[in-house]
Amino acid sequence: MFTGIVAAVGRIEAVTPLGSATDTGVRLTVASGGLDLADVELGDSISIQGACMTVIEKSAGSFAVDISRESLSKTAGLSEPGNVNLEKALRAHDRLGGHLVSGHVGGLGEVTHFAPVGESHELRILASRDIGKYLAYKGSVTVNGVSLTVNTVNDRPDGCEFSINLIPHTVEVTTLRHLKAGAKVNLEIDLIARYVERILSTSADSHQAAR
Repeated sequence: MFTGIVAAVGRIEAVTPLGSATDTGVRLTVASGGLDLADVELGDSISIQGACMTVIEKSAGSFAVDISRESLSKTAGLSEPGNVNLEKALRAHDRLGGHLVSGHVGGLGEVTHFAPVGESHELRILASRDIGKYLAYKGSVTVNGVSLTVNTVNDRPDGCEFSINLIPHTVEVTTLRHLKAGAKVNLEIDLIARYVERILSTSADSHQAAR
């Protein structure tokens, strides 16, 4: 589990294929930036751009993870060198500064607008309708591993566009500052919303069966 509070911006330094077949995954070598790896062990989880990955190698200033082709097809920003948001897994006694984040990317969104508004930035993202049904005004969403608050929700025929207000600090310390219209982003909706939907849908099915 994670909180969506980015601890450091690292960089994917190398992307190495794990085989010659087209369906094989890759190994990422990630420079940890300011992320302290002293307490990270092999097998531990680290969120990279919002995707939970398992550490398989570690040095003083970098670590490596293996990613399957399936995971690569469902995420953005992990297939080539570049800056990435990093967060170590949540410990039971840690402060929950963001919200409960599993690190399981639910889908991709597309940036439709990113521009300064006063001292902040407005970020608008178009998500699929499957993701959009979980979004709510003042609810939580994770974008590229960053815990954020939804400001508006606009259901459209082609999906659901939602907006977020980014304070200067968030823009400064995450990779979100590099976003442009058309960019793909990793989205994870609120974990509790998924369970609520499951409970309600199961209850509705049981009610129909009992009639």
